[in-house]
Order: sequence, then C-alpha cells, then structure tokens
Amino acid sequence: MIAPGLEASVATILPVLDYASVAVFALTGALVASRSQLDIVGFIFIACLTAVGGGTLRDVILGRPPVWIGDPALLAVATLAAVLVFFGAHLLESRYRAIEWLDALALAVAVPAGVGVAFAEGLGWPVVLVMGMVTGCMGGLMRDVVCNEVPLVLKQGELYVTCAFCGAGVAVLLGLAGVEVWQALLACGGVTLVLRAGSLGFGWRLPVYRARPPKPGSPKR
Repeated sequence: MIAPGLEASVATILPVLDYASVAVFALTGALVASRSQLDIVGFIFIACLTAVGGGTLRDVILGRPPVWIGDPALLAVATLAAVLVFFGAHLLESRYRAIEWLDALALAVAVPAGVGVAFAEGLGWPVVLVMGMVTGCMGGLMRDVVCNEVPLVLKQGELYVTCAFCGAGVAVLLGLAGVEVWQALLACGGVTLVLRAGSLGFGWRLPVYRARPPKPGSPKR
C-alpha cells in the first residue's frame, strides 16, 4: 500500500496522532460523564474508554498489542483530561456543544491514526478504510452507549461515519498515487474535519430512509 522506506515516517507521525486523539477523545468522554453526574472514578473510566477504545479494537483486529499497553502514558494523559474536566466542566455554557466540537476534532485526528497504522502494516486499501473508521468512531460509540446517550455516530442523517470514510478514502487515493504518507494523513484529517464541521455548523446531511405509505389493500408489515 505504501512505498518501501516510508514506514519510518509513519512511525514518527503515529505517536503524535495517538497522543492527540487520546487527549481530545478523553475530554469528550469526561464531558459525557459530567452530563451523567458520575464520580471522579467514573470520569476517569469513561475518559479512558473513549480515548483508547477505538485504537484498542483496531489493534485487536490486526493482531497487535493495544498501543496503550506499550505506552501506558496514554492512560495518564486520559486520566489528566478527566480530572481537569471534573473540576472545570461547570464553566462551560453548553457541555453538549463542546462535546460535539471536541469530538469532531478527535475524529479528525483518530482517523489518520488508524489509517497510518494500516499503512505501516502494509495492508490493502479496504482494510485501510475500515481501520480508519474503526479507530475514529468506536471510542465515541462506546462512550455514548455506556453513558446511555444517543450515539453521535448514529444521529439521524448527520455526517459522522461518512466523514471518517471520506477522510480515509482520500488517504487511500493519495497513497495509491504515491504521495508522501504525512501528506496523505494530513489530507485525511483535513477532509474529515471539514465534513464534520460542515455537518455541525451548516447542517450538512445525508438523505435518510423514509418508509413509504402502504398501497391500499396491501398486508401490513
């Protein structure tokens, strides 16, 4: 999937992406915990689950040790984010709006992280796409399900998984075209963020399924 010799550049970029996505996703997890009025241990648990959930699932699928096992400092970053939110969440005028925008930023970092791992493993483009989406979407999905929130990833018509798919797709196309990995990952994050921000700020939506009225005399379904 990537040219020989580029693995070193991926190895340099990935830790930066990992720390950034862990920090921002942990903030969103802690903010959701504040909406559920959990104690500080609950804050830390939800923050860590959100921060490393997607990356852990990605690594398990690929048969790799989860990244936080090799670098426990990632959990320390998530814990610090949880503590900060525990003492400062009350200062935010709208915690839900903050969650949405922080989540958009985290998605734009986590998708390139997943894509970069798949690039480094030399995997084919379908796997690169899936790993980008898994890394970007699953931590937030776990967070919302555990806290009994409507998952952002499943909000009706709103762009979310689509953003991850398009961002990963751009990285795949650029990788196939021989563009340098760091440029492909930067474009991946940029496309993901622009689409998600457009959905939040301008109401960009995909059409949703609408049930058609039954024909007269047709059996009920």
